[in-house]
Amino acid sequence: MKIDLTGKTALVTGSTEGIGFAIAAGLAGAGAEIIVNGRKDDKTAKAVAKLKAQFPDASIRGVATDLESAKGCDTLVKAVPHVDVLVNNVGIFGPQDFFETPDSDWQKFMDVNVMSGVRLSRAYLPGMEKKGWGRVLFLSSESGLNIPADMIHYGVTKTAYLSLSRGLAKRMAGTGVTVNAILPGPTLSEGVIAMLADDVKKTGKPVEDVASEFVMAARPTSIIQRAATVEEVANLVVYVASPLSSATTGAALRVDGGVVDSIA
Repeated sequence: MKIDLTGKTALVTGSTEGIGFAIAAGLAGAGAEIIVNGRKDDKTAKAVAKLKAQFPDASIRGVATDLESAKGCDTLVKAVPHVDVLVNNVGIFGPQDFFETPDSDWQKFMDVNVMSGVRLSRAYLPGMEKKGWGRVLFLSSESGLNIPADMIHYGVTKTAYLSLSRGLAKRMAGTGVTVNAILPGPTLSEGVIAMLADDVKKTGKPVEDVASEFVMAARPTSIIQRAATVEEVANLVVYVASPLSSATTGAALRVDGGVVDSIA
């Protein structure tokens, strides 16, 4: 099985680090032209340079804009009028008690985690339909099914992506465009590494071991009993973004290490 995305343009939002960067790298390795997106010019430029060093023959460029606002999304669409693959990855998270989460925080999470995907999908799907081929992927989370009590606002946004992806898949029926959601579980991204830094320092254990202990404490239903790597998540995304996944649409595809305790 060979995944070939030669001639396809892929936009990965929030791709300067973590899962987004790994997805961009995976798509570049499959031959796609890559659009990297981040909020800041310098960080976006560094991510582009890092990818070009890994894939010197690939076409890679960056567009720095904050997708929290409609204006930021418009800036991206104007810079990149058409894509074949849209990966709605950008997102924010953080524990916060429900009773201490004001409207402003709810609105920010909705704007970044949901409305960015709504706006970009609305902008790019018509072009995909016209070409008769396209892939839209939404990075949801196992937290969209297992709503965390300490991050209810985050879980709600990830559940929203499940509804949005399923509805859009139906809306694009018969067009050659597929729409799917990806549900990662605990993943060893830069954000998680930073969160575990104090425990790593205190215990002297490798971050992978500390992450495994965290997973088993916070997500005891994990079957792999460790955090996934960003590359493991990216591998699924690259497949779903490829022509090989043409019969997969409207799906919620889990790469959660078995955290969600369900046979379906």
